Parts: sequence; structure tokens; C-alpha cells
Amino acid sequence: MTLFPRASLASLLPVVLLLVLTAFLPCPVLAAVEPEEPPRWSLDVKGGYFYPEIQNWETYYGKDKTWQIGGSLAYKVLRQVDIGLEGGIIKDRGQAYAPVNGIVTGSVDYELYPASVFIVLRGIFSEDQWLVPYIGGGFTRMFYREKIEDQGTVKGSTDGYYGKAGIQLQLDGADRSAANNLYLNYGINHTWFFFEAQRITAKINDNDGNQVDLGGTSYLWGLLFEF
Repeated sequence: MTLFPRASLASLLPVVLLLVLTAFLPCPVLAAVEPEEPPRWSLDVKGGYFYPEIQNWETYYGKDKTWQIGGSLAYKVLRQVDIGLEGGIIKDRGQAYAPVNGIVTGSVDYELYPASVFIVLRGIFSEDQWLVPYIGGGFTRMFYREKIEDQGTVKGSTDGYYGKAGIQLQLDGADRSAANNLYLNYGINHTWFFFEAQRITAKINDNDGNQVDLGGTSYLWGLLFEF
């Protein structure tokens, strides 16, 4: 008694031969397109949460954080050193309170627009490196605007400084075909996903002469393109 009839074995013979031949044939592999030279510029877009340094923020805005979006453009002095410009938008909407009896007097729109000049040091030593830490900081000009319902608008700007640190993960290997197309069509050498923490300090004097820090701590994530 046989487990497979002779007719079945004969019909399987071409399939077996095909599998054997396939095992010895070269398999096409999509190779990376090697850039002609290292990238000279970087561009990032990011977003996340901003935790203000202002006291009692949660009392007026209902939570201890608000959203933030931003981006930067930098030139690579060296492969490990970037200098550039960064901008952002921070907004929230809450309730304004009368200073004496604490009753709600109307809504308030609060806006911050940090603009920074920075230097960043990246721990990159190979174009194939997939994980890169970085640290940086610089000078910040903080533009602010606060509009209280039926009470007018207060706006201005102040100088400050900021620092940041993060880690970036190279995405080229996740989809080599897309990475090749980005380089051939747009000159983008590498694409990275990153997570970043920032700390901004930008102080002003309030009506009572006390210093108020308009800055805070941000936790951001986004995409970085090198070209």
C-alpha cells in the first residue's frame, strides 16, 4: 500500500524540479541608491504637547498642557553639526476670572509663537546608522498674544533661550523603494522619525512687577528629512 498513487507523484515531479531550480537561481534584491554626497540640509516638521511654566494654568484652561506644532530648517556645517532656524505655534482657549471675586468674566485666547536660532550636535558617524541621539539649544524670541472677551488684547514679545534633546530613528530601511524614489525625485538622502524634549525660558514682568515665565517644557515627535 502506498500513501500517494503513482499518477499523483508524476504530476508533482514538475513542481519539485521547479522548486529545486528556484533554490539555485539568483534572487533579485532591491538595493539602496547610494547618494553622491552626504546631506547638507535638514528640514523637520513636528507636533506634540506644551506644558506651560505659568502657575495655575490648569485653573484657567482646564488641563495642565496644550498643543504645539513647529518646524525647523538647518544647514550642516559638519555631518554632526547643524545650525538653523526654528518656529512654532502654541495655542489654548480658557476662561478669564475677575481678580477679586474669582467669577468667570469671559473666554480668553492665549497664543505663543516662539522663533529660535539654534545649534544641534548629532551623534551620527555612518550613513547607515539607524539610531542617532542629539542635543542642542539657542536663542529664542517669544511672541505672545492674549485676547480676553470684552477686555481687549495684550500682545508683545520677549527674549529667552531654549534647549532640546532627542533621538531619531532612520526610516529608509522600512521601505527601500520609497527611500530610493525620494532620493531620485527630490534629493532626500534620509528620512527619520524622532522624539524630542524642549525647555523654553522667556520671562516678562506683569502689571505688579513680578516676573512671569512664558516658557515651559515640550514633548514633540515628527519627521526629519535630510537632503
